[in-house]
Amino acid sequence: MNNPSQQRMQPRNTSALSTNNSGKWEPPPLRNIDDSGLNLIQIADLAIKVMYFGGFMTAQRVADIIKLPFVGVVDQVMEFLKRERFIEARGTSGLGDAAVQYVIGTKGIEKAREILERSQYAGPAPVTFDQYIIAMREQNKGRVTATPEVLKKALSHLVISDKMLGKVGPAMNSGKSIFLYGPPGNGKTTISEAVGKVILGADIWIPYCFDVDGQIIRVFDEVNHSVLDSDGDQRGMPVGVRRDPRWIRIKRPCIIVGGELTLSGLDLIYDPVNKFYEAPFQVKSNGGMFLIDDFGRQQVRPRDLLNRWIVPLEKGVDYLTLATGRKIEMPFNVLIVFSTNLDPADLVDEAFLRRIRHKIEVGDPSPNEFAEIFRRACTDKRIQYDENGLKYLIQEWYIKRERRLRSVHPRDILDQLIDIARYLNVQPALTKDLLDRACESYFVKLS
Repeated sequence: MNNPSQQRMQPRNTSALSTNNSGKWEPPPLRNIDDSGLNLIQIADLAIKVMYFGGFMTAQRVADIIKLPFVGVVDQVMEFLKRERFIEARGTSGLGDAAVQYVIGTKGIEKAREILERSQYAGPAPVTFDQYIIAMREQNKGRVTATPEVLKKALSHLVISDKMLGKVGPAMNSGKSIFLYGPPGNGKTTISEAVGKVILGADIWIPYCFDVDGQIIRVFDEVNHSVLDSDGDQRGMPVGVRRDPRWIRIKRPCIIVGGELTLSGLDLIYDPVNKFYEAPFQVKSNGGMFLIDDFGRQQVRPRDLLNRWIVPLEKGVDYLTLATGRKIEMPFNVLIVFSTNLDPADLVDEAFLRRIRHKIEVGDPSPNEFAEIFRRACTDKRIQYDENGLKYLIQEWYIKRERRLRSVHPRDILDQLIDIARYLNVQPALTKDLLDRACESYFVKLS
């Protein structure tokens, strides 16, 4: 028997199903209130809050804020609010009903205060939970498959061996989990970001927020989501019909967190003042990649953090808890990447590593790879490459000091060199003097 305290992922409303000629999911047309999955009262309550905070505004402005079409939806809502005497018309700013200006009346103010006791959310209208689940499932089918050719193109700006590409490609295709480990400064984060942004696919549609039994959960995040042209992209739609504007087109997300990550940040974040929820990182990452960088340096114990992912990784679902204690079952279509500079033996046990699909060691570059990285860094920073200068650097600052090569060193050493050259008012070049000065100020002798 199902636990009644859990909202199951069993979509009943199929109005979120819409595909273009290529079979790719897109937001469906929204012509009337029924298409939205919401009811008149839900939309009216949202419109009242918008007008309570916004004051004197046109019907079209209300439609723009709540991201619903005026014709067929907001026009009916405004008529209902007028009929109930919650709002009053006060002139017009142009032609048509959408240009009529309204002000919230005394009865409307009382109603708004009553609604605000439940939630102060006053933004884009939510999609239903069922619509969200359907959209995420359909779009999870659109990931790009990694091949040697695709992967080489995606990582052409990096110096990576064919052996490493042969490990990274299958790991990305799994769409499940990757454990990257190795010494610092060799590009674990850079590799993850580059592959995540290209291999995961070009774009995805997400809602501004969704509704679970009257509770608003906000998904769209201006910091972590990169917006594409969703408003102007109406290709293939009949004249006068628009896609559901509650959805926004973004690049498939690649969200990175570090030492600031806590267990509480992986559950729904309730705002007790405004009385709505912020989706956790893994929900905002749905359809993309979630990179936990510097794994092992979080305030929470690594074992506790890893145990948090056992069910999502094995079942493809995640359980989140509302402030009421009710649990909801969420789709977990996320490529999760753990990246650490620490010894895996100090962080996890063999049982958990079995649950991680791919384990990849990102080691030090070979001398030839280091030379190619250094040459490219010189090109990027407009410094004349000098093979003799590189040989001097390696002999004096690596071989003699028994220092290991790191992929990040060329970039950092050249940055130091440029700073010193600017101070000395000389042209940056791979001279012995500038290289020595740069290395002296960059490397720290550790006991």
